[in-house]
Amino acid sequence: MWIFLVIVTGAAGALAGFYAWTVFQKLLENQIGHPKVKELSNIIHGGAMAFLKKEYTWLAPFVAVVALVLVASLGVGAAFAFILGALCSGTAGYIGMHVATQANGRTTFAAYDSKGGNTAGNALESAFSGGSIVGMVVVGLGLLGLAVAYLFLNDVNTLTAFGMGASSIALFARVGGGIYTKAADVGADLVGKVEAGIPEDDPRNPAVIADNVGDNVGDIAGMGADLFESYVNSILAAMAIGAAYTFTPGVADSNLGLWGIGYPLFLAAWGIVASIIGCMMISRKALFAKQIVNVFRLIPGMGKVIDRIDEGDAAFALRVGTFVAGGLMIFGTLILSILFFFSNCFNVFLSVTSGVLAGILIGYVTEVYTSGDYKFVRNVAESSQKGGAALVILSGLSLGMQSTGIPVLLICLSTLISYYLAGMFGVAVAAVGMLSITGISLSVDAYGPIADNAGGIAEMSELPEEVRKVTDHLDAIGNTTAAMGKGLAIGSAALTALALFVAYSQAAHIEKIDIMNPNVIVGLLIGGMLPFIFCALSIDAVRKAAQAMVEEVRRQFHEIVGIMEGTGKPEYDKCIAISTHSALTQMIAPGVLAIVVPVLVGFVLGKEALGGLLGGSIVTGVMMAIFMSNSGGAWDNAKKYIEEGNFGGKGSENHAAAVVGDTVGDPFKDTAGPSLNILIKLMTVVALVLAPLF
Repeated sequence: MWIFLVIVTGAAGALAGFYAWTVFQKLLENQIGHPKVKELSNIIHGGAMAFLKKEYTWLAPFVAVVALVLVASLGVGAAFAFILGALCSGTAGYIGMHVATQANGRTTFAAYDSKGGNTAGNALESAFSGGSIVGMVVVGLGLLGLAVAYLFLNDVNTLTAFGMGASSIALFARVGGGIYTKAADVGADLVGKVEAGIPEDDPRNPAVIADNVGDNVGDIAGMGADLFESYVNSILAAMAIGAAYTFTPGVADSNLGLWGIGYPLFLAAWGIVASIIGCMMISRKALFAKQIVNVFRLIPGMGKVIDRIDEGDAAFALRVGTFVAGGLMIFGTLILSILFFFSNCFNVFLSVTSGVLAGILIGYVTEVYTSGDYKFVRNVAESSQKGGAALVILSGLSLGMQSTGIPVLLICLSTLISYYLAGMFGVAVAAVGMLSITGISLSVDAYGPIADNAGGIAEMSELPEEVRKVTDHLDAIGNTTAAMGKGLAIGSAALTALALFVAYSQAAHIEKIDIMNPNVIVGLLIGGMLPFIFCALSIDAVRKAAQAMVEEVRRQFHEIVGIMEGTGKPEYDKCIAISTHSALTQMIAPGVLAIVVPVLVGFVLGKEALGGLLGGSIVTGVMMAIFMSNSGGAWDNAKKYIEEGNFGGKGSENHAAAVVGDTVGDPFKDTAGPSLNILIKLMTVVALVLAPLF
């Protein structure tokens, strides 16, 4: 049967890859007919790809050293799985970056080219096409990589090293990308917006190209790597628990074995099919997309829905596509549950559904706390006129702390429901359910930075105001979808880390963790401390890089003759070099910390103390991730709310105060906060892989 599992898993991964390839070919057919747009798109593409190549060059020795350690300690199989996981993660980031930087200029031109008819609809189709390729490449390579590793190893315990490789690359990609993009963003905002009073993405700003490159480095490669490792680790945790799980303890015949291994793989495979159909509802560039959509037109009322999507209603289109994928996923889960676990099918089905619903609700709560359409962000913006930057920062901090409440309760509820229905296997498949439609979730998420880049290119190309209105509208929706994506990533990280923790306990033969044991208490405290130290290193790295960027932008404004008049040319390459150097040199310490500390605690204090460390890191890591991501998102959208003309609008003192708040929030929401999701899973999967040694 395991060969059949490999075939189905590999076929689903190949299907995702085929979808991505067909959409990419269609995307390339749309040529950029504006020379300045094409030039800027090529510059951003070149800068992003150059950074990624340098980053992978820096990471190659790290991968080689860890692989050699695994060969010596656990054998060739573990090293093979680790290298394969790292390669798949890196390849997903590389392809995603290449596609996104091909789609940005095409989106700009689609919004500009009136000959194309519906410019809003065409721009949406172009931006989402790029995002959908990124999403499908991530899930496709994830399942293909697992299929290949399982084919050669046929051992779930050794297979977990695949997740360790994926998580290692993801952490460096997230931290490095976050440092890169926020250094450029902070420099561009503080000197350009506040001091010089020029618009965002103004071509006179030397940091503007680095800022646009950073959008791709952080939000495409970084987020893609983040969800890649979440996706594969949730599947691996469910496979590891399912292999040895029994619905009836003590009854040998009830051991799930291959059924427990196969179920999460089939869930992921069906999730790809559901995601592809959801993507087809939004974009028609894929093969057979129009035929699939025409089938949906036969459903009463769907014709009007599809017509509204075709008119270019971006927010509505993205919502419909996600709901269609989610509905199909729930239906498919019911069928799979019946086929795999006839007598316990509804217990497992409801466990998975609890994860799906928790993910959706966490995304919605995140939107409420971070969108300018709701009172929380508007209160942050309003505080700017009552006390300047200080009160903006205080209100944002308070909002972020408050926002941890509902998501944590939803995670707790999903954990309890799934556990009491199907034990720890239920918790594990709930995490898989939450990430089952990662294909479309990441597509919607990756659409955001493509739209953001399109707007920047429109501004730098000095295109008509109507073009910027189209791209700004797409970008505003992208900010909301990005916030929801981060909420999903945090929720799934908690459930996945919990499932990995249980898998570690099984592998290390730990029956219970006694908090009266002083070694366990020490482990708990160290684990609780690590997210704070990790965030400190990440934020300080952004500070150092941003400081260098601010000084460079100020130097150019003062020394380059005619730069403010538009006759002098900014030295964009100097700012790109600062972001690149800072990201590469300062991503090392946080990444190494996540791997070395669990290993030291495991060997020095014992496997129970390591269990304590993992528990402590999960608790504080999840809280910090929610707090920092939502505070940062609220500060960002409070600034945008003022820029829309509220509380004095652009150029006012209130706007300057909001820009300071956004500057504080940048490393919160795009560097430290999202990286914590990977941190807690990487430490847990390291413990799981090395459990036989403790």
